[in-house]
Amino acid sequence: MAAKDDESMLAFLKREISVGLSYQIYKDCQQVLTQIPDNQSKAHKHLVGGIKFGLGAFNLMLSLMPPRILKLLNIFGYSGDREVGLALLHESASETHINNILSLLTLLFYYNYIYVAFGVEKVYNSATEDLFLVYLKKFPNCVIFKFFHACSSMLKGDFENAQLKLQECIFTQNEWKQVHHLCYWEFMWCHILLQDWRQAYHYANLLSQHSRWSKAIYMYSKAIILALLPSDFVKSASENMNCLFLKVESLKSSSVPIEKFVAEKGQRYGTTIGWFTAQPLLEFIYAWSGFRVMSKKNELISSWLSIIDKGEDLLQENPHKEYGTDDISLLNLLKGLCLKHLGKYSKAKYYFNRVIQKEKLLKYDHYLVPYTYYELGILHYLKGDYARATKNLDNVRNYKDYSKEARL
Repeated sequence: MAAKDDESMLAFLKREISVGLSYQIYKDCQQVLTQIPDNQSKAHKHLVGGIKFGLGAFNLMLSLMPPRILKLLNIFGYSGDREVGLALLHESASETHINNILSLLTLLFYYNYIYVAFGVEKVYNSATEDLFLVYLKKFPNCVIFKFFHACSSMLKGDFENAQLKLQECIFTQNEWKQVHHLCYWEFMWCHILLQDWRQAYHYANLLSQHSRWSKAIYMYSKAIILALLPSDFVKSASENMNCLFLKVESLKSSSVPIEKFVAEKGQRYGTTIGWFTAQPLLEFIYAWSGFRVMSKKNELISSWLSIIDKGEDLLQENPHKEYGTDDISLLNLLKGLCLKHLGKYSKAKYYFNRVIQKEKLLKYDHYLVPYTYYELGILHYLKGDYARATKNLDNVRNYKDYSKEARL
């Protein structure tokens, strides 16, 4: 085991040295530029734009590294400034050179995916959106732009337009199947958030059959959606929910961090009874920042809050002997989250505190408490109480070795 650890550390150091050399080359190029007279030649524009793209991407990437990895990188002298990175990428995307589209795609990926997980208030950047619309007008049939147009529509709460753009994205080309799979994933989420279980299952099934990205997540998706479908549909689909849950473990790989989480949950839901049927899906939505995606649609948040209320009533009437506290605490966290998105901060705080008060009674889902401290911190931040926000976010650091720790 020690030998394997040494090999892993050595491989990590080799990779970081290579990354550092690449980063240093961009910085050297930037230094050289200061000694070259500015001119309007195409070669000069390509060079300047490329350097801005490289430095912007490196700054953004390094700023997003988990603290433990960042400490190692700091030893080599690497550090990243997120605001500098975003500014450089925006400048690069705004100029005419061969890397401008790559700069824009990096910004689109950041704001549509990474920022959704890390963000607090806004889910999109207006300057990037304006720039994107310019490119969209220039390249109206670009499938990648259509895809990101669908994603941005979802983040604005316009699920109807999102689905329309996803359909266009699929019908525009048939050569690049991976784009179809990306669209199936987003379609699945559209239908999950809109509570259209049959269509959500349809796309989860398509992904399970055709995409290679994560068979474990696709299998788990099918299982949690089947839990909400009527028995006649489940029978016609020739699927067994418990079997699907139990298969997740065997499909787990080491390349997708959340697979460990869904594998553990698959074993739990596949071997026990008495849990609220929407519970696995609610937890899955939270893991993928689905409530934040829905935050622009109060009626959707209210609809999911009603489902959570129903689950809470059922679990309190028939608490599970082993998982009872964990299950109720999960629903209390999600209930507080919904109330926070609805602007009902006092009620939200009440339910967050209920989770924290039950900390010592939790048996398995120890991640609930640090994640609750995070949500409570964001709540105080939104209220403008930065001292309490900081205090609650600092509390997260007191917890180690829980599910999805690296992400938080």
